[in-house]
Amino acid sequence: MPVGYNNELLHLAHELASRLLPAFENTSTGLPYPRINLRHGVPADVSTHTCTAGAGSLLLEFGMLSRLIGDPVYEGVARRAVKALWKLRSKNTGLLGNVIDVQSGEWIGQMSGVGAGLDSFYEYLLKSYILFGEKEDFTMFNETYHTIKRYMRKGRQHCNRGYGEHPLYVNVNMLDGSTLTLWIDSLQAAFAGVQVLTGDIEEAICAHALYYSIWRRFGALPERFNWQRVSPDLAFYPLRPELIESTYLLYQATKNSFYLHVGQEIIESLNKYSKAKCGYATIHNVQDKTLEDRMESFFLSETCKYLYLLFDVDNPVNKMASHYLFTTEGHIFPLLKQSQLNLWNFAENASEAEVKISASNSEVNVSNKTHSNCDRIPDERQYLLPLKPKYMLQISQALGLES
Repeated sequence: MPVGYNNELLHLAHELASRLLPAFENTSTGLPYPRINLRHGVPADVSTHTCTAGAGSLLLEFGMLSRLIGDPVYEGVARRAVKALWKLRSKNTGLLGNVIDVQSGEWIGQMSGVGAGLDSFYEYLLKSYILFGEKEDFTMFNETYHTIKRYMRKGRQHCNRGYGEHPLYVNVNMLDGSTLTLWIDSLQAAFAGVQVLTGDIEEAICAHALYYSIWRRFGALPERFNWQRVSPDLAFYPLRPELIESTYLLYQATKNSFYLHVGQEIIESLNKYSKAKCGYATIHNVQDKTLEDRMESFFLSETCKYLYLLFDVDNPVNKMASHYLFTTEGHIFPLLKQSQLNLWNFAENASEAEVKISASNSEVNVSNKTHSNCDRIPDERQYLLPLKPKYMLQISQALGLES
């Protein structure tokens, strides 16, 4: 702890979370409103429609705050929202939609995918388990992961062997699993990073290779890419971090220098196409490289951070990688034993949590953090190309990179 620090930032975080609590009140589902005025509360004219990721990606921040200040309220409302979404998944497929009404619980958007509107919901089920050791979180994640593979994954069965088209995860209808769109979005590039954390390295390699190849074609990643027409549906690139994040995590898992080359290519592209007088600019169109006078905050907090950490091998975060976890916005949380203490049990049906404070000398709730796919990473993953050349060539030819 820095000399002179007296939990000032923790107090500010507590105050901010307290101002956010009204978003969870007065909804019949337990899902939070998407917008709140920090002074006056929920506006009278606020929309009741929110995305699954927005409502269900609060467990890490609210859970850690609750454990640091000893107040279960914040973790309680976050968990209640997750459980509400979980109960509303399709009884036929087990899939969730991407937009829901917080009052009625009706799915307004029935598209299910691993990208925008849903991505961090899956991510936080897994990361909440890693951070807090809650087995229920892993049970939900594991079921969801297998459901995603069943309905969304297309292409050949195995990443690095067999025949067929290169695997990709498509957007489907949550009710029957039928393909809903012909595009994939840039936020889906983060899913490879989630697969790294599950230990499903081969699948992560395959997912990453597709988005890296799209980057190679345009020198950036279009917001939406139509995989049938092989062209952008939305051509702007706002300097998003998702591909870089997955590149960093794959390098940490495999130590394969291929991912350092990927990082170098990304840096060169950013400097060539996005660098401006006072920063880095959003690419308005990846095809003609026109720019917008805009630089999103996540470029500094995530894109640059992951690129920096990719090459800073002696960084403490890299040397003790198993002691840290990144939030979906790229903030670093330490993995603390005390954060896995079973401090309270949450009531199943409501806003009130039954608090059960453990004794200070209680043992940590140790969980068996294993996954069916979490095998030892083969040594060849460090030295050979992650994706066999013939499969990399297949992607390149499909995208028009090779004749």
